[in-house]
Amino acid sequence: MKITSIEIKQYMIPLDPAFHASWDPTPRKKFGTTLVYVHTDEGITGIGSGDLMTGFAGHEHLFIGQDPFAIERHAQIIDNIDFHYGRCWPLDLALWDLMGKATGLPVYKLLGGRSDRMLAYASTGELVSPEVRAERAEAFVEQGFKAMKIRFHNQDPRKDIKVVEAVRKAVGNKLDIMVDANQGWKMPWDVERTWDVKMAYQVAKELEQLNVVWLEEPLPSHDFEGMAALRQKVGIRIAGGEMNREWHDFREMYRHGSLDVYQPDVALTGGITQIRKIADMVQMGGHWFTPHSWSNGIGFLANLQLSCGLSTCPYFEFPYDPPTWTPERRDFVQQEKFNVDSDGYLVLSDKPGLGFELDPEVLEKYEIKNAYIWGTD
Repeated sequence: MKITSIEIKQYMIPLDPAFHASWDPTPRKKFGTTLVYVHTDEGITGIGSGDLMTGFAGHEHLFIGQDPFAIERHAQIIDNIDFHYGRCWPLDLALWDLMGKATGLPVYKLLGGRSDRMLAYASTGELVSPEVRAERAEAFVEQGFKAMKIRFHNQDPRKDIKVVEAVRKAVGNKLDIMVDANQGWKMPWDVERTWDVKMAYQVAKELEQLNVVWLEEPLPSHDFEGMAALRQKVGIRIAGGEMNREWHDFREMYRHGSLDVYQPDVALTGGITQIRKIADMVQMGGHWFTPHSWSNGIGFLANLQLSCGLSTCPYFEFPYDPPTWTPERRDFVQQEKFNVDSDGYLVLSDKPGLGFELDPEVLEKYEIKNAYIWGTD
């Protein structure tokens, strides 16, 4: 089998009502998805998604004519492109989808087949009042969720802590609670000061009293020593790594003892090929591995396939904050919208590859007509 062409297409849907992301003061009124298609001479096509593929143009010849199963070679080239130009890891996901389809196996079985399911935590994305968040948390309990994540981003973290207090009072011990401090990285416009170790410590001690499972990204993502110092001072787990771009960042986090919970996203960093090695490393050290999964529906599935293949962490992130963030929006290019079952589990099928089918009507309606195709055809 040989790769004959690589095709990149973009799609965009309007969001009404808008999604008010906690990390961005500008309401999100549209949502886009970039798809990468890898075609072969045997008629099998792998599909990946998760980032814009910026910087790929001009490098297509490095893949055309190659065996798609030479995944370590391909990942090295994508890593080189990442260093010089941009993140093109959706190509790695497309290759894993292709390998799964060629072998007739779901990706999680290619990666170890530990389980076909993970317990979801509802990962919220908006800043809302304590009363609204508590009401939504009660709805999560009714839907079968066993855990949820609350995002911080108020200038005064005491306002954020009040949200956690309201949720804990409303649901008691029916939900495990995680907190994302959103201090690890910044949007381009953001020039506000991030937390230092002392602020992160004060917040962590408050959250300990509320029985929070982990505090995510309490410090900038490059502050390996600061996170290690914080981790030694508090009883709550420290999580992070969702936007760290280099594999050696995770080596250094591991060496410093920065984290209890490692969260690299295969759609944004390293692809499945590199992140599976990071997962093995941190789990052998007794830490949790559970990826960030907020790119889109296909990126979500790729991270879930990897987690089901090898993760021992009890929870997996399910981006969910209705009415403004739902599977219907996240998975808009897919025929089936992925949701939890009545017991709060995310259950993978035995469909080969990443396990999805595209919706041709949606693709036709929302395609941005400037596709790129590179190949021998």
